[in-house]
Amino acid sequence: MALRIALDTNRYTDYVTGIAAGQDAVVRAAEVYLPFVVLAELRGGYRLGKRCQENERVLAEFLRTPRVQVLFADEHTTHVYAELYADLRRAGTPIPTSDLWIAALAIQHDLALFSRDRHFDAVPRLPRN
Repeated sequence: MALRIALDTNRYTDYVTGIAAGQDAVVRAAEVYLPFVVLAELRGGYRLGKRCQENERVLAEFLRTPRVQVLFADEHTTHVYAELYADLRRAGTPIPTSDLWIAALAIQHDLALFSRDRHFDAVPRLPRN
């Protein structure tokens, strides 16, 4: 089966800055998805930095890659989110809201999440890459 991944913000940054682990995963993947939350986090960070236009140019080029798509939430995503939210709260392992959206989208679309954030390890049913 072809590797299908969702990229977290930190792994997109790894990819763009040339860190081998980030580049290897993106190159190996048949399909790469960027959750809308990741796109928003990246653009928020760009606005705080000194290279906003350059970062936006690199991001636009990445998004034009045929095997890259942006993932948006829909009504089904809200159900996955709610289930994860409740499960994690009951287990005493809540994660940041933005990351909960990312996890919900990855689970909904049966994607392996590529992230350096360890708190994703507490999310049931979330394949990690």
